[in-house]
Amino acid sequence: MKKEKPNYFELVYQVVKEIPEGRATSYGAIAHYLGLKSGARMVGYAMNAAHTMAEVPAHRVVNRQGLLTGKHHFETPTAMQEALEKEGVKVVDDQIQNFDQVFWNPETELAL
Repeated sequence: MKKEKPNYFELVYQVVKEIPEGRATSYGAIAHYLGLKSGARMVGYAMNAAHTMAEVPAHRVVNRQGLLTGKHHFETPTAMQEALEKEGVKVVDDQIQNFDQVFWNPETELAL
């Protein structure tokens, strides 16, 4: 019997759904948590496909420096920033301010 491969996009979405309001994480942190061999790039592909899924808070996933690198995949160029600011996250020049305090690490926040 052939073993079915896990759907990595779904695994990514499960993690992203756990990120609380007012917090953000990085593509790499999710990849590391899930043990994805293709790393942050695979998480990025998943997030690109998630921007139309209301149940997946894609705006809470940024690059490792807190930059809103995925903003061009949202409905408008400012939608990602607006969603974060609505949750109390300060963003200046496409970068989350005090990212170390806003950062949500799935390694420490979730148990596999």
